[in-house]
Amino acid sequence: MIEKANIEKTNSWPFVEAKKILRERKKYIDKKGKIILQTGYGPSGLPHIGTFGEVARTSMVVNALSHLTEIPKEIITFSDDMDGLRKIPENVPNQNRLTNYLHKPLTDIPDPFEKYKSYGEHNNEMLKNFLNKFNFKYTFKSSTELYKSGFFNPTLKIIIKKYSDIMNIILPTLGKERQKTYSPFLPICPETGAVLEIPVLEIDEKNWKIIFDNKGKKLEKSILDGNCKLQWKVDWAMRWFAIDVDFEMYGKDLIESAILSTKIIKLLGKDNPAGFAYELFLDEKGEKISKSKGNGITIDEWLNYASPESLSLFMYQNPKRAKKLYKEIVPKAVDEYLEFIEKGQSQNELQLLLNPAWHVHNGNMPKEKFIMSFSMLLNLVETSNAETKDLVWKFVKKYKTKIFEKDHKIFDNLIEYAIKYFNEVVKKTKKYKKPNKTEINALNALIVALDNCNDQMEPEDIQTQIYTVGKDNGYKENLRDWFKLIYEVVFGVENGPRIGFFISFFGVKETKQLIKDKIS
Repeated sequence: MIEKANIEKTNSWPFVEAKKILRERKKYIDKKGKIILQTGYGPSGLPHIGTFGEVARTSMVVNALSHLTEIPKEIITFSDDMDGLRKIPENVPNQNRLTNYLHKPLTDIPDPFEKYKSYGEHNNEMLKNFLNKFNFKYTFKSSTELYKSGFFNPTLKIIIKKYSDIMNIILPTLGKERQKTYSPFLPICPETGAVLEIPVLEIDEKNWKIIFDNKGKKLEKSILDGNCKLQWKVDWAMRWFAIDVDFEMYGKDLIESAILSTKIIKLLGKDNPAGFAYELFLDEKGEKISKSKGNGITIDEWLNYASPESLSLFMYQNPKRAKKLYKEIVPKAVDEYLEFIEKGQSQNELQLLLNPAWHVHNGNMPKEKFIMSFSMLLNLVETSNAETKDLVWKFVKKYKTKIFEKDHKIFDNLIEYAIKYFNEVVKKTKKYKKPNKTEINALNALIVALDNCNDQMEPEDIQTQIYTVGKDNGYKENLRDWFKLIYEVVFGVENGPRIGFFISFFGVKETKQLIKDKIS
C-alpha cells in the first residue's frame, strides 16, 4: 500500500479527483456505504474511442480511490438508449431502413446490422464488447429498462411536483420560440411511437399525468413506466438523483448542461456529484470526433497498431487539453508509454504516483528493460524489409546478443504492431528526399566516417562521429538540418530515432549500404 504522506503530496489528477469525491460526497457515501461513479453513452451512433476514454479515466479514479479507502466502488456505464434518433448516422449499413424511424427511441428501431432486436441494443452490445476487451469493471444500465421497469418513477414524481421551478431554471436559457414549446417531459406518441417535443396544456399531479398539445389534439400521458422520457438536462439530473451518483466526467461541450443539471438536482433535494470536465477529442482536421460521422481513429484501428496500454496512457495525459486522435499520433503515444515504463524502474514512490504508466497499470508497473523506441522499430522494419517478427528479432540479436524474447514480451508484441503500422500507414505517406550535389557530398563523407566505426561501439560514440561529419560539411551552425537531411533521404521522414542508436542495431556495414542505395 502506498504511504499516506505520498498520497497527500501527489497532484496526479486521479488522486486529486479521488480526494475531492471523498471530501464533497462524504455524507452520501457514508449513508449508502458505497461510491458510485457514472459514465454516459448516447447510442445514436457506434461507440467511439472517446467513450472508451471516459471509462478508462474513470477507472483510473477508482484505482486512486482504492488506495484511499476500502469502501466499495462501482462504475455505472449508462446508455441513454430511450433517446429519439435525430439523424441517420453516416457510418451504418442499410441507411434507408432507418428513414421511417427518425425520432423514435433507439431501442424501438430495427438493427441496420441485422444482429440484434434493435439499433439501440446493437450499439449497447458494441459498447460492452469493447469495454470488456480492456477488462474494465463496470455495471451496464439501460435508460429504456430503468424507465419501463419503474426504477425512475419515485424521482419522476418529485420532478412533476417541482415542474414550475424546473421550468424557471430552464426557460431563461432558451430562445423565445423554443420557450413556447418546451417541456421537461417528452411523451411517447401512441400512434407513431416517436419521442414528441410538444407543449404542455395541463398537469394532473394527483394522477401523475400530463396533457400535451399534439398539433391541436389533446394527448394525455402518464409520466411513469416509460410513457414519457425527460429532456436531456432534466434527465441527467434525475439520473444523478435516482442512482445517487458521486462522480461523473463529461466533455467540455456539456459544461452548460452540467450547470443546469446541478441546479435541478439541488431542487430535487440532493447535491450534485463531483464533476470533471475534460477537453474534446479532435480528428486530424481539428474537428470534434462524432459518433455519426465516425471520424478520427477507431478503437479497433488503434488496437491493430498498438497496445491497449498505449491507448490508456494517451487518455491519462492532459485530460483538460484538446487532443487530436488520428493514426499518425500512434507512434508518439507508444514511445511515451515505453519511456514512462523505463523511468518507472528508477523512481521512488512519490515519483511513481506522477508517472502515467503507474496509473495505466493500476500500480503494477512492468519491469521490462527498454530496447528501442517504436519510431526506431518502424525504421528497422523498413530498412530490413521485415515482414515477420522472426526477421526483426534476428537483426536485434545479431548486434545485441544478450537480448532474449522471453524477457521482452512488450517489445515482442511491439514488433508485430510495427510491421502492421508500417505497411498500412507509413508506407503510404513516405516521401524520400532527392539530395543535391552538396548534400550528396555530405552523405558520402558520412559513409567514409562509418569506416572508422564497428558494431561493438557504443551508440553514443557512433553518434559523435555523425555530429563531426555534419560540422565539417556545412552544418556546424544548424546540426538539426543535418539530421533532418539524413532522415529525409534515408527514411523518408523529417524526424527519426538517434542515428547512432539505430546503427548499433542495424549494423555499420548495413547502414553504409543503405545510405549508398538511397543516394543512388
